[in-house]
Amino acid sequence: MPANFPTPVRACVRPILCALALAATPACLASPPPAADLLLGNARVYTVDPARPWAQAVAVRDGRIVAVGSDAELARWKGAATRVVDLGGRLLLPAFGDAHVHPVFGGLSHSRCSLHEGESVQDYVRLIAACVAAAPGTGTVYGVGWRDGLFPPDGVPRKEVLDAISDQRALIFASTGGHSLWLNSRALQVAGIDRRTPDPANGHIDRDPASGEPLGGLQEAAMELVQAQIPPPSEREVEDSIAWAARHFNRLGITHWHDAGIEVKADGSSPTLEAYRAVRDRGELSVRVSIALGGYGMQWQDARALEQLPALFRASAHARELGLAADAVKLYLDGVIVQRTAAMLEPYEGGGERGQTQIPEAVLRQAVERIDAHGMQVHVHAIGDRAVRQALDAFAAAAARNGVGDRRHMISHLNVIDPADQPRFGELGVAAVFQPLWACEEPYMRLTIQRIGPRRKAHVYPANSVLQAGGRLAYGSDWPVASADPLEGIEVALTRVAPGVDGTAPLLPEQRVGLAEAIKAYTLDVAYVNRIDGIAGSVEVGKSADLVVLDRDLFAIPVREISKAKVLLTLFQGRPVHGALDALERE
Repeated sequence: MPANFPTPVRACVRPILCALALAATPACLASPPPAADLLLGNARVYTVDPARPWAQAVAVRDGRIVAVGSDAELARWKGAATRVVDLGGRLLLPAFGDAHVHPVFGGLSHSRCSLHEGESVQDYVRLIAACVAAAPGTGTVYGVGWRDGLFPPDGVPRKEVLDAISDQRALIFASTGGHSLWLNSRALQVAGIDRRTPDPANGHIDRDPASGEPLGGLQEAAMELVQAQIPPPSEREVEDSIAWAARHFNRLGITHWHDAGIEVKADGSSPTLEAYRAVRDRGELSVRVSIALGGYGMQWQDARALEQLPALFRASAHARELGLAADAVKLYLDGVIVQRTAAMLEPYEGGGERGQTQIPEAVLRQAVERIDAHGMQVHVHAIGDRAVRQALDAFAAAAARNGVGDRRHMISHLNVIDPADQPRFGELGVAAVFQPLWACEEPYMRLTIQRIGPRRKAHVYPANSVLQAGGRLAYGSDWPVASADPLEGIEVALTRVAPGVDGTAPLLPEQRVGLAEAIKAYTLDVAYVNRIDGIAGSVEVGKSADLVVLDRDLFAIPVREISKAKVLLTLFQGRPVHGALDALERE
């Protein structure tokens, strides 16, 4: 190589010449690589790379992983300016991902009147009363975060509880899942909702069975009856909610998420896309984002049916112009089991209804085929076993019509999957997006089993059956519906018991998965459904240095202690976004 070649060119060309040489000289092979910016050593590195699952050290340069191996092997990457951090044997993993999250809804739900910390109806009363006192006047008080399971026996909240706090101003509170609203009498009155008000399509008003009077709960599409009373967030509030969610997720070791549904207007514009762009341009989007279009604010509307697709396709193209990835379409196929709005193959216990799908089956198939043909991913909300089957049937029809492609379609929630459909995820290449934290005995699960009966309980969250049949699991929290902490989710995936709860039997213990499988479902498989598995999701040379360091080794502690582990450091593109390198260095 000519001596007058520039140094950067020489550094690039020398390894190529060495690799091409028929008989490489020892001097050539011994040429040191460019120095790393960061060298993390003396660690237990679990790579999620089947070719080399374990290592001891990782070298990072320009935000990317340039070497993975033993301390001795990576010593050659150390230079005068290399930051060397001794991890003292701590566990280092690829950063976690989340395959199903609602950042705007979640961020706003914590910034407004938040009920997420409540553990009883009495807690909700206290929290709401404080919010009312903190916002004097006559306007609506709105908040998010109540859980159906805390309203026995039927999961339906009552207006009288809110009336006791205030009957002079509207009080409106969304459930954690966003499928239900809890109102006081004043909010019902302003909306003109009484016993004569008909249930809208794809929704219902909770009523007293004897009088027909509204009880205070609105389900699914019935929530639209009071939307005019809920003050919309400002542009800045939406932006701040995304930034807040990014910081929150970084603290949990998460650096990539799938936003499971944002609103899109008829012209293809989306305020949320613009908010993402603004947060990124402010330097506060410390996560990789994959976005599904057509969620809260514009769920699939039967009246417009397939007419909505051009607007969604335009929104996806505009996202690419903004430098954002919005290549998925979210379809809400059914509701939830507790409110009997999830679509079931057989009737619910104690009644003849089976729930309903929100999209006619023929329309669903046409939509999936067209989205698939457009090269986009389909993300289906399906909770009941009939909704799951219809979604899988639609994916099968799309593959038959369009051929098999790399679409990476996914179905989320999957509360009940009929045994006949469990192998179809692997057969069709459809990712199963479970919320592992839900798969345990707790108040909401008890209501769920009450609705479907003991026989169908055997089909609840069959994660291991799907996995063993060749399916791919990608874990998501559905935050803010549940905690986004991957360590809590991993523990429940391994135990099927709620964290910190003793004396409770596992929920279908045969559906437990292994630790390596659970970690993969929170890392590489989330990266797969987000279409970034080439740059994230595992500790491999060439990938982004998106890494986490934990305070204890998950492979060496009892499984019931996994949820107690803490994230000490989160790196995103080689840069700390939670914790500090200084704090990890040994004295």
